[in-house]
Amino acid sequence: MTCLLIQLFLTFFVIGLFGFGGGYAMISLIQQKVVTAHAWMTMGQFTDIVAISQMTPGPIGINSATYVGYTSLVNAGYPHWAAVLGSLTATTAVILPSFILMLIISRFLMRYKSHPAIESVFQGLRPAVVGLLLAASLCLMTGENFGTWRESPWQLLISIAIFLFTFLSQRVYKLNPIFLIILSAIVGVILL
Repeated sequence: MTCLLIQLFLTFFVIGLFGFGGGYAMISLIQQKVVTAHAWMTMGQFTDIVAISQMTPGPIGINSATYVGYTSLVNAGYPHWAAVLGSLTATTAVILPSFILMLIISRFLMRYKSHPAIESVFQGLRPAVVGLLLAASLCLMTGENFGTWRESPWQLLISIAIFLFTFLSQRVYKLNPIFLIILSAIVGVILL
């Protein structure tokens, strides 16, 4: 168990260190590490974790780390008390780099924030953040989530329709995201 806890800590420390752009940008990093690299869970389990992390209060990256820490230990056959320790380990690890960096940066940022080099760094980070958010979105566009044309064309068509409706409703008409989530869930329960 100690080996898995150390792996969890190191994995989520690195994710927290390089997860520029917030929680949504971390999703693709988390998915690559926990599903692909370490195989601590299946893509279906990870998708469920992302959905639960979005619905619960708090940042999605931290919520995901908490649930991944728990699920990975349960999947490895450890008892629930050990899984809670996994949650604490992953959550602490993903928060720690931000905490340390903010302590260091806050001391110098206010003094040098108008310096051209600092402004250039922030200008360079913006496209990277957009890319990470796009990668997170594309990671979730799988056959498990949307369905496939061959196996479930109805699910695929309804999923695409829900996606387009919510995207346009939010982007063009600025509808409340909470309303769109509830409406999408109702449509999904009724039609899928």
